[in-house]
Amino acid sequence: QVQLVESGGGLVQPGGSLRLSCAASGIIFHIFPLYWYRQAPGKQRELVAAITSGGSTNYADSVKGRFTISRDNAKNTVYLQMNSLKPGDTAVYYCNARLNSAKNYWGQGTQVTVSS
Repeated sequence: QVQLVESGGGLVQPGGSLRLSCAASGIIFHIFPLYWYRQAPGKQRELVAAITSGGSTNYADSVKGRFTISRDNAKNTVYLQMNSLKPGDTAVYYCNARLNSAKNYWGQGTQVTVSS
């Protein structure tokens, strides 16, 4: 059974930092490209960051220079380090492991709220 479990969300003041973690089980982790998405109330889910099996990364323009995605294949975990957080970053953050259309797995989401 495949499981992706996010953690690390919470309430943070503008300008603060959070690190999200997503621990995976039931998949051959190191071969999967991994993604972080977010969904704010009333908005569509959007891609925030991506990391390939080889470690190459990509980011949405809105988070470039502030967020960093990384992976630890020994721990079957993907991370999202979020710095200089803004109220506009408030959303539910989801991790996604997607190899193809048949092997496409999601976590349950973790809430990030940026507010003073």
